[in-house]
Amino acid sequence: MDKRFEGQTAIVTGGGSGIGEAVSRRLAREGANVIIWDINDDAIARMSDEPNIRGRKIDVTDSDAVNAAMAQDANDYGGLDILVCSAGITGPNVTTWEYSDADWLKVMNLNLNAVFYCNRAIAPILRERGYGRIINLASIAGKEGNPKAPAYSASKAAVIGLTKSLGKELADTAVTVNAVAPAAVRTAIFDQMTPEFTAFMLSKIPMGRFGTVDEISNMICWLASREASFTTGAVFDQTGGRATF
Repeated sequence: MDKRFEGQTAIVTGGGSGIGEAVSRRLAREGANVIIWDINDDAIARMSDEPNIRGRKIDVTDSDAVNAAMAQDANDYGGLDILVCSAGITGPNVTTWEYSDADWLKVMNLNLNAVFYCNRAIAPILRERGYGRIINLASIAGKEGNPKAPAYSASKAAVIGLTKSLGKELADTAVTVNAVAPAAVRTAIFDQMTPEFTAFMLSKIPMGRFGTVDEISNMICWLASREASFTTGAVFDQTGGRATF
């Protein structure tokens, strides 16, 4: 396998499971030093046994913790090169008028605020370094809106807006900022959804199947590589034909 990331250091939030795990493993296999930021002790322990992967327990919804950890990791590794923000939750599958304040804030804190905190903390580090890659996990729900998923849809739409804004702000550097917007991918996040909602999502995909974590990680790792040098502020669909714009 190519060693596209030899000598580089990557942070992957939510790197202990799902898409984040697949990305972490792929980056590590291709030579990167990978630091996974997660809150699951078992996942951190399991992933830390892998070559080139180190786990850090951190609540990415805590801006002070994010700032401190980003500075510490940059110091420990002599700089940072890649940030992949993949930590996220779906929230309950209920209508907007049934959605509670607590559930709304919980989804927004992890899916949006945490992405902002991480992007904000690494941007000056990468800008000073003169190179870097930021990839944020959005969703087709952020472009089309899913019924009975108002907070998830709104948070992912906001991630797209944040990505486009930061990408333009850093466009005079070799730091790129992009988002990936998958349709449903079968991971543990499905446990948060009702069977009816899962069936609805499948019905929207012309290919008639869910995506795989490897398919999504392939795109993310290309965006994280030096090959993606003329792409920034963009959103890449991986939807099995669902996306129409």
